Amino acid sequence: MLEFLTLLAREAAPVEFERPLLAARQSGAPASELAALEEIKIAALRVRELLERRRRREEELSALYDTASDLAGLRDLDAVLRAIVHRARTLLGADVSYMTLDDPERGDTYMRITDGSVAASFQSLRLPAGAGLGGLVAVSGTPYSTAAYGKDPRFHHTKEIDSGVRDEGLVAILGVPLLLGSTVIGVLFAANRTERPFAREEVALLASLAAHAAIAIDTARLLTETQAALAELSAANEVIQAHSASVERAAAAHDRMTALVLRGGGVEDVAADLVDILDGLLLVLDAQGRTLATAASPGAPASAGAGEDGPAAGDLAAEVDLAGAVAASRAEGRSVQRGDAYVAAVAAGADNLGALVFRPTTPLEGADQRILERAAQITALLLLFRRTVAEAEGQVRGELLDDLIAGPLRDEEALRSRAARLGVTLDQPHVVVAATDQASGALRQRALSWARTFAATRGGLAAARDGRIALLLPGSDPASAARTVARELGRALARPVTAGGAGPACSPAAVAGAFHEADSCATALLALGRAGDGASHTELGYVGLLLGDRRDVPAFVHAAAGPVIDYDARRGTALLKTLEAYFAAGGSLARAAETLHVHVNTVTQRLDRIGHLLGPDWQTPNRALDLQLALRLHRLRGPLSA
Repeated sequence: MLEFLTLLAREAAPVEFERPLLAARQSGAPASELAALEEIKIAALRVRELLERRRRREEELSALYDTASDLAGLRDLDAVLRAIVHRARTLLGADVSYMTLDDPERGDTYMRITDGSVAASFQSLRLPAGAGLGGLVAVSGTPYSTAAYGKDPRFHHTKEIDSGVRDEGLVAILGVPLLLGSTVIGVLFAANRTERPFAREEVALLASLAAHAAIAIDTARLLTETQAALAELSAANEVIQAHSASVERAAAAHDRMTALVLRGGGVEDVAADLVDILDGLLLVLDAQGRTLATAASPGAPASAGAGEDGPAAGDLAAEVDLAGAVAASRAEGRSVQRGDAYVAAVAAGADNLGALVFRPTTPLEGADQRILERAAQITALLLLFRRTVAEAEGQVRGELLDDLIAGPLRDEEALRSRAARLGVTLDQPHVVVAATDQASGALRQRALSWARTFAATRGGLAAARDGRIALLLPGSDPASAARTVARELGRALARPVTAGGAGPACSPAAVAGAFHEADSCATALLALGRAGDGASHTELGYVGLLLGDRRDVPAFVHAAAGPVIDYDARRGTALLKTLEAYFAAGGSLARAAETLHVHVNTVTQRLDRIGHLLGPDWQTPNRALDLQLALRLHRLRGPLSA
């Protein structure tokens, strides 16, 4: 009895419990003693089995406790799953343990963790739904085991699975499902390389480990989702804070620019304020693309060609397809980006007033673009106000010019006083221009608006009169003024404009006559087929002489033949006499030479000199007619040089 207790105490192998019984038989012990020893041996082996079972149960519970502890401190899902698979192999005494997980995208399961595996083909194995032992477990959600997988007909054998199992040398396999509720997310396996039946206790143990593995996977999923949700919340919070800050910044900028306007600031002040809020280079343009203001913050990216006087505004405007960008900005109702510049249309309803072209030091965020757009709106208000004031002043100026043209003048001093308040001195030389473009409606109003601005910037007056645009401008060269108005107004309207000039008028009473002369000049230009041109009567030849109110014969003679007359006077030559003889001979060189009593070559040389003085087109019909008339008028004024 003592010997059996000693064997139990040192956890001897079952075979050693036969030793006391063999020793008693060898010593010739009676049968009753041998029977008693047999009973004690059987009882001792039962005790040993009970102790072994309890030890194993303790190990299982310890493993489950460790697994639960791993789950409680879950940081690395792979580490937890590897620990579970390794414990399954250790507790079941298996040669290999492994885990497969479901792949929803491909509709099969794949190897996730292996322990004790040596074959690469087995470690990369994928199990179609329902194929092999693992596929059946995944489909049914029920544990399955086999002592000899290769011979077991219960399973759907495939070439790939059987090849992988053979490469690994597996024979006995036990698989239990990883369950989340009623959903199978994978399978946990224990396998041996020799035939071996699996007891119910082993199935239960592996199922417990599988349950912990499923919890670990779900916990990791929830943790990942929670972390992702926290990251999204954190990002959303940052976006909200940034948006809130940008909204506050935009509101502050709007209040700042509004206050600036209320203090009497202009477009230039708004531009300077904007580049103080947003670093960069700003160009403010009017509807015709002319620069109204430029501003740049320190360190702003100036255009190529910027000099000491500031950023090269023209270069920045040239880098942008301004017309297309303004059209896009108006269509979208917001600023648009073109390269590294932003364009915001300055508009009021359907009226295009201009644009802001801004090149920032760094790309603009959404709220910064709103600030640029607010600046465009405030600029539009300023330009509207400026235009309203200009139109009011233009109306006053137009009424004064209309009174000067209408005549007769009743109170010249009152007119002088009204003009002085507008900065116009009527007793100084002024030219009058009458322009016509055959326009009507909105286009005529645009022409009048342009004329008022043009005249006001030069200290003059403008008005609509008798179907013409009349301008009174300081100066003494009516022809030059008429050409300038025809060119600039035609460009503004994108159509030909014809303008006649007259003057200078040096008193209020002279303005009406100058306007009627300028008007007749514009009519003559149209009749002569010179639409889109500008001129005064002195440039219309004999037509101007006939239509002009002043009948300035000396001016006409000088315009037509002045260079030849001056040449004869200086050199004592007979070019005028030669011209007269040439025209009298009907353009015949020979008859002209006979009349002058000189050789034909002499006449030819004199005509070449005349061509050099008057220009190569002096013999064209129009110029020849003016020249002949000038010669006759000159003869009437005195004898020709010999």
